[in-house]
Amino acid sequence: MASQAEGLLSEECRVAINQIASYELHVSDAYLSMVCYYIEDTEVPSFHTFFQDQAEVKREHAKQFIKYLRKYKCKVCLPVIKRPDIDNWGTGKQAIESALQLEKALNTLLQELKTLASKNKETNLSRFIKKFLDEQTRNISYLEYQLNYQKDLEKAAQSEGQPEKAAEASETSGKETTSEGNTANLPTQQVLKSAT
Repeated sequence: MASQAEGLLSEECRVAINQIASYELHVSDAYLSMVCYYIEDTEVPSFHTFFQDQAEVKREHAKQFIKYLRKYKCKVCLPVIKRPDIDNWGTGKQAIESALQLEKALNTLLQELKTLASKNKETNLSRFIKKFLDEQTRNISYLEYQLNYQKDLEKAAQSEGQPEKAAEASETSGKETTSEGNTANLPTQQVLKSAT
């Protein structure tokens, strides 16, 4: 009976598991790239540790999915996922947005596998992927928090910069007056244009 149960993994689920294992490795590669990019900065951002840890975790997840396939004597055939042509991950906010996109895509793949497992009544597989889905929820929440934090930092920096620029503009316009005592508008307009 046990040997029969081991061969019950449906073709749809086998393909989906291979896809997920490959995508886990893809995400791990992207995170390693982010780690290398940000380690060169003098100020390493707080989310750097997340990228470093998750590169390891995603690689380990891929191994677990491959072991699951082997347990059921299924063929391991990982599809090739093209690496993004990104050498410069940009600002911290852009890197977090990219990471969030990767995590959401992985979550979608896991949800699709969960649906397939339910449809094919593969309860072992449903139990197996539950922990991965829980972890995805935590990762997505963390990245959304980090993204909001980065946006708040940008807003704070802009709001701190706005009064200074407005003060500079009023000082400039106050100093540059015409012979009749009227304020010249040209310098103020130039300052305001550079602020936007």
